[in-house]
Amino acid sequence: MSKTGKKSQNKNSMATFFKVLRFIGKYRFLLVLSVILAAVTVILQLYVPVLFGYAIDEVVAAHEVDFGRMGFYLSRILVMIVLSGIATWIMSIINNRMTYRTVQDIRAKSIRHIQKLPLSYLDGHSTGDIISRVIADTDILSDGMLLGFTQLFSGIITIIGTLIFMFSKNVWITLMVIVLTPVSFFVAKFISSHSFQMFRAQSDARGRQTALIEEMIGNQKVVQVFGRGEDVTERFDEINERLQKYSLKAIFFSSITNPSTRFVNSLVYASVAIVGAFSAINGGITVGQLSSFLSYANQYTKPFNEISGVVTELQNALACAARIFELIEEEPEIPDAPDAKVVEEVDGTVDLNDVCFSYVPDKKLIEGFNLHVKKGQRIAIVGPTGCGKTTVINLLMRFYDVNSGSIDVSGTDIRQMTRKSLRQGFGMVLQETWLKSGTIRENIVMGKPDATEEEIIAAAKAAHSYGFIKRMSNGFDTVIGEDGGSLSQGQKQLLCITRIMLAKPPMLILDEATSSIDTRTEIKIQNAFAKLMEGRTSFIVAHRLSTIQSADVILVMKDGHIIEQGNHEELLAKNGFYHKLYYSQFDTAAQN
Repeated sequence: MSKTGKKSQNKNSMATFFKVLRFIGKYRFLLVLSVILAAVTVILQLYVPVLFGYAIDEVVAAHEVDFGRMGFYLSRILVMIVLSGIATWIMSIINNRMTYRTVQDIRAKSIRHIQKLPLSYLDGHSTGDIISRVIADTDILSDGMLLGFTQLFSGIITIIGTLIFMFSKNVWITLMVIVLTPVSFFVAKFISSHSFQMFRAQSDARGRQTALIEEMIGNQKVVQVFGRGEDVTERFDEINERLQKYSLKAIFFSSITNPSTRFVNSLVYASVAIVGAFSAINGGITVGQLSSFLSYANQYTKPFNEISGVVTELQNALACAARIFELIEEEPEIPDAPDAKVVEEVDGTVDLNDVCFSYVPDKKLIEGFNLHVKKGQRIAIVGPTGCGKTTVINLLMRFYDVNSGSIDVSGTDIRQMTRKSLRQGFGMVLQETWLKSGTIRENIVMGKPDATEEEIIAAAKAAHSYGFIKRMSNGFDTVIGEDGGSLSQGQKQLLCITRIMLAKPPMLILDEATSSIDTRTEIKIQNAFAKLMEGRTSFIVAHRLSTIQSADVILVMKDGHIIEQGNHEELLAKNGFYHKLYYSQFDTAAQN
């Protein structure tokens, strides 16, 4: 790696570290308390060798054992050890609380920020990768932080305290120790500078692996039906091999840290023993002081060993934190205007004025789109795949903002309305259902929490879901799992329709709303929708043209443009594109 690359890498690592510190700042009281307890622990531990030295000098000097004096020193040593143990225990509790609260805050901020991200970001990133960042990466960050708080503070204070005690005993031996120990820092710095990139690559590969596993499990039926098991396995093996390569490199660099620093530490200990022994022979220090020095040399070098290991773990934690902060710092969707209106009620009129939009700047989709929708009209949007039908719905709901032109609801530009009030005016039934883990009742009343039992039953009957609900073990109080659990796709769709039946919003969006329902049930649902849509502006996206014959206006789209417009009879009479679309479905059915 070039020097420029290393500098950039270190800069990014430090930037990530300071971002983590900003989250920790909320718990600065716990941080200060942890540092104080670490100092108390270290001071108590450092005083123990002094007492041992005094005891040894008593024996050596007097050539006999004064049991009373020895008992005095040993009792004080015992008190020091007990107090040090209590302080360490309390410090561990504080560090745990501080670490997991900080990680909780980071994870909560990640989830909240995901709600603010534009749909374009979620469309461009796999679900598995996002899950990996929020769950796995934050877990690794918490482990690294906990290790850092537990050992880093104590280690630094131990080094400083040990130096003070050693300087009070012998300056020259202490200076020798100071000269030798920086080698550990150089070793640790060299290793950490190489390990961050490996840990970052490891985290990225882990995210891709999670995404593939999530995709494979979620679509296992499709994978098996089309015999794509081998292809998926090959992709997994490729990612797994890449993860193995990065993991081995990361582990290699982290594994050589401990032996390298231990070698330096052993060198320091041996040097203190040799020089101290000669000094004791010449009367420079006492045997007890030499014993204390050897103990201090061991305590002094031990933190270097621990800190070097901590540095490696922190590099891994910071690499994961960098991925989390990439998510948190992702540009959110354009916020509501400062003077955005909170629209309590909408009359159902919708105007699209010269709307232009494209997902990719150099690939045009919708150009010069104009549409005037009166209150209570049923607008059906049809056309071949990729013509822009669903895109129009995304623009109406302001999941995406138009590139140019405007969309007005009740005479107000939707960019001048709060997103929440805009979306509350619409009821949506999509091709992809969404149900939360909970009771059927909780899923139905999502749009109207204060609904009465009579209203719930009436909505279920209207949506033709009442029949299968009452056959379930606990009726409306039956608990279902995430995304509907064991319910069929048709049953899940019926529950989503029931939810809209109950909420009765002023405007409706039905995007292939009956795609997963059998023909017989579909007829009943269409009748229910006809009743629901009375007096309500409705936008219907459908591939089966038989479902939208009663629409007031049918928009025929192709390549982002409205090429035909009118009701069913008018469009058939034109003998144009709609005529071809309508009769092609019967030709296809006949061929099948």
